Formats: sequence, structure tokens, C-alpha cells
Amino acid sequence: MTVYGLTKQRWLQVISAYSGWLMDGYTTIAYALVAVTISTIFFPSTIGIYGLVATFGGLAVEEIARPVGSVALGNFLGDKIGRKNMLVITIIGFSVFAASKGLLPSYKSIGIVAPILLYVILFIEGTFAGAEYGGGTTLSMEDVPAKKRAPVGAFVQSGFGTGFFIVSFVFAALSSYYGRAEFAVIGWRVLFYTTIIPGLLTLIIRYITSETQIFDDMKKNNEILREPVVGLFKKGGKPLIFALIFTSGLLFINTVTFSFYPALLALLNPGISDAKIGTYNALINLVSLFGVWIGGITALLIVGRKKSILIYSLIFIIITYPIAFFAFKGGAIIDLIVFSVQAFFEAMIFSTLPAFLAESFSKTFRTTGVGFAYNGGAIFGGFAISIVLFFSTIMHSLFAAWTLWLFLAELIMMLGILASAETFRYGGPDKIAQ
Repeated sequence: MTVYGLTKQRWLQVISAYSGWLMDGYTTIAYALVAVTISTIFFPSTIGIYGLVATFGGLAVEEIARPVGSVALGNFLGDKIGRKNMLVITIIGFSVFAASKGLLPSYKSIGIVAPILLYVILFIEGTFAGAEYGGGTTLSMEDVPAKKRAPVGAFVQSGFGTGFFIVSFVFAALSSYYGRAEFAVIGWRVLFYTTIIPGLLTLIIRYITSETQIFDDMKKNNEILREPVVGLFKKGGKPLIFALIFTSGLLFINTVTFSFYPALLALLNPGISDAKIGTYNALINLVSLFGVWIGGITALLIVGRKKSILIYSLIFIIITYPIAFFAFKGGAIIDLIVFSVQAFFEAMIFSTLPAFLAESFSKTFRTTGVGFAYNGGAIFGGFAISIVLFFSTIMHSLFAAWTLWLFLAELIMMLGILASAETFRYGGPDKIAQ
């Protein structure tokens, strides 16, 4: 039996990758949602906004670890023992360390050791998370026919938004149940503990998922490289460099929007309840899911991964200033509306990214290449919120700092995609087994 031309095992591969992105979205946004709360738990309250800057700096620590994980685990596991086997290992480490943040002691208890432990946990978590994108994208894209790869890839990419959507409602529910004072004591810990649930479900799915036919054929034909990462840097040079430039800009934008929305809503609307912040973020991300799905379907009409990304990016750039203007001038409802519009068009840019990256690298180092191209770009993005907050103190305007850095990141993003080669045209090969 096939659905959309894919067998049951092919869909298990797709869902396996999707569930990993759901886990990533869940854990990343869980941290962003409680950032304001834990900024005074892991850092001294006397340092004011710099405590929040340091808390969001934890995202940078995690992002620095991701390319390390994508290269190390992709090289020694994904491109050598198999995409599926690597993803079983990574999801165990990812979920365990994500949940362990709820066990950490506070600054009042052990002083400077508290933020150090937080950063260490985030680094280890990021190492495992870094292997997710390369392995998941490769597992889900390799056996999918080229003409169907864009919408299927968009579905996989929407896993992150689904995780964001779910954890926002979990946060809203816990905030309502505990109340603001009690949430600051125990509620945020419970939120981190819940990350073990999507991790366990993902592990079960991956356990029953098969390896890709392309990798199985590589084993039979003795095509597995001894050091895939060497092949990546020797043969994947230009595609890798241009992809890194593109993802650096795109993931900076993603961090300073999606990951910053919870704190931004609180900063722009003093007195707004945590439950309402969670609900609003869930709604924003619900809209973004339609953006990524519609982007994947529309890409079938546009034809070409690069062309699709360019068109979606230009639309996003055009609406940047109006979005920022109304967000900082209006109230909470206006913020909900304009951030939802922004999230919708940003999600469209991401829709063809899995197909674009999977088609950019050879099968022999695809897991390593896709993982490093994506996670290497995330390093710059990891510092995005801390950079914007720091510049807001220099420019004495969060609006000016946020808008300025959005435009700078958009410029980087456009330079990367313009320099990249098109990876798909109708009439080309149906598979990406090169």
C-alpha cells in the first residue's frame, strides 16, 4: 500500500525525521519560553537585563555544539553505520539531557557553578541535537522521488513548528496551574521534564524504521568512505560554503523571531500573563505550520529549490519593516497578528530547505554535509537574541536593534542563496544517489 506514492517504510522514515524535529522545536522553545523566569534563577538578579542576555547566551552555547555533533556523529555514525542507527543513538542523548535541565540547582544554592552547569548541559544537548538535522533530512529525503521531495520535505520541516505549538500550550497549562510565583519555583522544571515524552515517542518510531535503500546499496557496493568528513571538505566545497552563508542568515532570523517571540511579547506588553504568552505563541506557530506546508506545495509550481527560496525570501524582506513598526506600536493583539504574518512567510523559506540541502551533497557524505551546512549556520543564529538585546542598550531602542539586525541577517541570507547553484529542474534525475 502506498500513500502519495510512498510505501509504509518510506513514510516511517519521513515520520522518524519529522518527530526528531518536533523534539527539537519542543526543547528549544521550552527554553525560550522560560528564559525570563530562569534568568534570575541561574544568574544574580542584581545584573538586570544582562542576566537575560546571559540566559539567551545559553542558546548560543547549544548552537556552537550543534556543528560539532553534526560532524562528529554524522561522520562516525550517520555516514558509516547508517542514518537510522545514528538517529536512534542521538535521540536518547538528546531527550535525556534536555530533561536534565530541570534538575539543575540555582545560583542562590551554588553560585557561579549553576550557570556553568546549565551551559555544560546545553552544550552536550546541542551535540546530540546537531546530528538530528543531517541524519533526519538524509533519512527522509534519499528515497523520495525528486518531484515529491519539496512537499515531503516541508512536512518534515514542520515538525519543529509542531513541537513549538505543543510546548507553548504545555507552558500555558503549567503557568495557569502553578501561578507565576510557583512556576518560578517548580513549574519551569516540570516543563523541562516533559521533554522526555516526545523523545521516547521518537525513539519508538525510529526503532521500527528501516534504513534507506541508498545506504544499504552503499554497504553492498563498499562505497562507504573511511572518513566522510574528508570527502565533504574536498568535494563539497562551494555548495558547503554557500549553504553556510545562507543558513547563517536564515537561522539568525529564525532565532530572533520564533525563539524571541515569548520574551518579546513580555517585553512589549508588561503585565501580560505567562499563560497568554504561551497561548499566543502556540497560535503564531499554528499559522507558521500553514506557511511551511503551503510553501512546499507552491514549490511544485515554481520549480526549483533555489528559485522558491528566493521568492519566499524577497516577500519576507519586503514585510520586515511594516511588521516591526506595528509590533512595537500596537498592543498584544496586534503583536499576535503581525508576528503570525511574519512567521507564515518565514516558514515558507524553510519549506524547501530539506530538499535543497539533501540535493546539494553526495550520498557518501550527505549526513555530514547536510548536518554541518545547517548547524554551522546556526552558530551565528545562536547569538542572535543576545546581540539584539545588547545593541538595544547601546542604541537605546529595542525596535531599532531588532529591525537593524533583521535586515543585516536578510542580506547575509540573500548573498548565500544567490551564490548557490540550483539543485533541481524537471527533467533531471529522479533520485539523489550521486
